Amino acid sequence: MIIELSEIANARSGDKGRHSNVGILFKNKKIYYWAKNNITEDLVKEHFKSIVKGKVFRYELDNINSLNFILEDSLGGGGSETLINDAQGKTYGQAMLKLKIDFPSDLL
Repeated sequence: MIIELSEIANARSGDKGRHSNVGILFKNKKIYYWAKNNITEDLVKEHFKSIVKGKVFRYELDNINSLNFILEDSLGGGGSETLINDAQGKTYGQAMLKLKIDFPSDLL
């Protein structure tokens, strides 16, 4: 079934210079392990293709059922040099939660 990531997770995001990060906290361990196999760097790069000019790196935090993504060169240089409205990357978590995924209904 196609759902938005917001149905199975929460997110928080921030910035560092011209890069930003998006952390995703999944509702339980089963969903997290599904996400580890399905929410990839390539998928996130495609979702943010209009803003991410560099690579996307993923870090797994098994102890808190979370994935953290670093979005390189996603803030247009950082600060007021950005070409988008969010120079701090603070809304990228909300944008990530809009990601549409094909999710197994038995895990909901």
